[in-house]
Formats: sequence, C-alpha cells, structure tokens
Amino acid sequence: MKRRNDLEKFCIKIRIETLKQIGNLGFGHVGGCMSIAETLAVLYGGVMKTDSANPKWEQRDWLVISKGHAGPAIYSTLALRGFFDMSLLKTLNRGGTSLPSHCDKNKTIGIDVTTGSLGQGISQAIGIALGHKLKKMDNWVYLILGDGELQEGQVWEGAMFAPHHNLDNLIAFVDNNKQQLDGFTQDILNVESIHKKFEAFNWHVQSIDGHDVIAIEEAVECAKKAAGKPSVIILETQKGKCCTYTEGVLDNHHISVCEQDTKRAVAKLEAQLAKYE
Repeated sequence: MKRRNDLEKFCIKIRIETLKQIGNLGFGHVGGCMSIAETLAVLYGGVMKTDSANPKWEQRDWLVISKGHAGPAIYSTLALRGFFDMSLLKTLNRGGTSLPSHCDKNKTIGIDVTTGSLGQGISQAIGIALGHKLKKMDNWVYLILGDGELQEGQVWEGAMFAPHHNLDNLIAFVDNNKQQLDGFTQDILNVESIHKKFEAFNWHVQSIDGHDVIAIEEAVECAKKAAGKPSVIILETQKGKCCTYTEGVLDNHHISVCEQDTKRAVAKLEAQLAKYE
C-alpha cells in the first residue's frame, strides 16, 4: 500500500506542475500530458536507473517520448526529481527557455532524445537499444508512443525490425487514450487491435489499465522477463485524465487555458494530494 501511495502522490504532483506550466503560458498540449502521468511516475519513481546529479550517466536507462508534445509532463517529472530547478517550469515555451513545447535533448537537462515528429521515436529507441546490445550494456530503453501515432508507417517498420534483432532491452508503451489531434482514432484511422498487431509482429504484449500505477510497475517487471523479444505495454488511458477542464472533452489535444480553469483544476488535484498526507 505504501508503494502505491507514494507513486500516486508523485503522479498527482506531476499533473499539478504540468497544469501550472501550461496555465502560466495560456495554452498547450494538456490532454496527452495528463494521460501519461502515471507512467512517468512509475518510471521515475524507481523503475528507471537515473541520476539527477549526472544526467548523462552511461549506465542510465533511456526514455524516448516519441509523442514529444507531452514535453510539459516530462519536464514536471524531471524537475520534481531534481534534474533542474522547479522555477524553470514557469518558462515553458517562452523566449530563451530550456523547456520548449516539444522535447529537445540539446536544451533540456534529463531529456535523452529530441522528439516531436510523430512516428520517428520508435526508430530512435530501436537504434539506442541496438547500440546498447552491440556494446553489451545492460541499460533498458523505454519508449512512449501515442495511439494516433501508430498511423505512421515508420512505426510498423520499427515493429518488424526490433524483434528481428531480438531487442529484449526495449520496452515500449502505447498511450491508448483513443483520441488524437482532431478526433477519435477509430474515426480518423482505426488502429485497433493494437494488441493483436504487435503480437503478430512478434512482440511480447500486455494490455493494462494505464492509470493504475501498480499495474504499470508489474507490467514492466513482466516485460523484463520476456527474453529474446521487445515488449510493448498498451496503456488503456483517458486523454485529459484528472484535469477538470479536459477530462471527457473531445477537443483537448492543444487548447487555450484561462487562469480560472487552471486554479480550479490545480485546487482539485491539491485536495486529492492532501488525502495522502
């Protein structure tokens, strides 16, 4: 129970700081940030080998956020874990910032790979995983894909390549929140069944509740035991989860946000956080 509580508290803090960032700017990718908060809490809550004092540590685990527009969520996570000062979160996407709207390894401490062009992250993650294999390193490579992103052909080229090269040091997550920029994935270009597709490409596949921190942690441990093939964990999520002005709303991908909306959303999350104290 303590482990669950610690991870859930971390998750709420990630959401709070992410909403503050976007609210301070006045617009941003709220929906897709909220749906991966639990996954980031689990990864940076003890699953990944990282060192905030040495972000380029050679033995670290790598994270490729292929849906790079979820940058604000990872920035909150990194700041909360001490990679950089929390005050930097106020500079999101402003002139001279080190926190651009999409992940950029040349600007932000703790970001391993520059992302944003959807579909390309899987190729980057595969290259890193293959490199580690060739060097006989034991680093894990984690990859977060969006479900709408699976409409990109490059994803499926990578899906063929990774098992062919036995990349069992690669664990991918698919944020299956069933929405993309301008509608539901099933209406724009249906990607289901994601589970069967990856299984057919010879990946180790799990489908879980993407808002259950313990389910995510247990799925990662299971994936690590899948010798000889890459793993994918399909996260059944809700876009805009736990944000009062985006949860259950269709047009919540990139939106304008007013000060009152931010205050209400943050206040609700802070009330949830207080229950753990």
